[in-house]
Amino acid sequence: MMMMRKLTLALALGALAFSPGAAMAWGGTAHAVIDRAALDAIPQDGPVFLKAYTDYIAASASLPDSWRGDSENFSKIEEDPNHGWFREQFAFLKPIPRSRYEFVIALYKRYETIKASDPATAARTNVRWTGTLPYAAIEAYDRLIVCMRQVRKAQATGQDASVPAQHCAFDTIRLGHYIGDGAQPMHDSIHSDGWRGDNPNGFTTDRSVHGRFESQFVDGMKLTVADIAPRIGAPGRRDGDMFDAVLAYLDEAGDKVAQVYTLEKRAGFTDFADRIVRAMVYERTAAGAAMLRDMLCRAWAESAQPPAKVTPAPLDFANPRFNPETGSAPD
Repeated sequence: MMMMRKLTLALALGALAFSPGAAMAWGGTAHAVIDRAALDAIPQDGPVFLKAYTDYIAASASLPDSWRGDSENFSKIEEDPNHGWFREQFAFLKPIPRSRYEFVIALYKRYETIKASDPATAARTNVRWTGTLPYAAIEAYDRLIVCMRQVRKAQATGQDASVPAQHCAFDTIRLGHYIGDGAQPMHDSIHSDGWRGDNPNGFTTDRSVHGRFESQFVDGMKLTVADIAPRIGAPGRRDGDMFDAVLAYLDEAGDKVAQVYTLEKRAGFTDFADRIVRAMVYERTAAGAAMLRDMLCRAWAESAQPPAKVTPAPLDFANPRFNPETGSAPD
């Protein structure tokens, strides 16, 4: 088992090392710290088996970024939107659809409506410039519930649970990356790479601001798990709708984007001793770790129940929520 974990870790590190042009959202440091802190914070009634894969998960924390290379365009087209949620771009859309494809179709309908009257806005009214982060997160969460059921079944019958446990570890990498991205305010706003549009506060429009905050500053301040562990708090989000919880989590982060730009005006994120900027990094990465920990624990709790019987099935035309535009019924 130990040799298998070492081999898996080595393969993960190799994949990252040889990924061409991988963009490091939040920087590799913060993503790894968020994942480690989340796993460390899992209580005894949670999916503690994941702790055995901490090194693998942390070493692979930026793996989803490597799927966005220009040379692998099929993967890039599907993956790029999963790392952002530029909510100002789709403020017209309320409520947010509970289906990735309903969201895509709604954007296209809006594009068709405004392409002649407002071509500049229309050009960004598509999934690449709106993002699909909450869908990527909730899809990974659902997969975790499934593989956690398999872990429970193996444990209950005395069988080897290592294969489904490894599946869960991989899905934790995916979920952890998207949740980590969502904690960074610039992943939740059209102001992702420099301030766009009206700029009464004179915020920087320099595209490098994103990397200077989440990578240069985080690496320079030498962020560690010990910095954020006391800030994570007790497990939460034990009930309620998880998709709504993800949306609220992204809104909370997006509401802080102006604060990030205000902090940039202090010293351009070059003073690694700046206590106020450090406090922002601590608060945001701790929020990401808490959200990831809560989703892992909630998935584990849900996995204790058998799959719900949906009647009529989501693909059944008789389902009252069936959408003929997508061919399925949303959750």
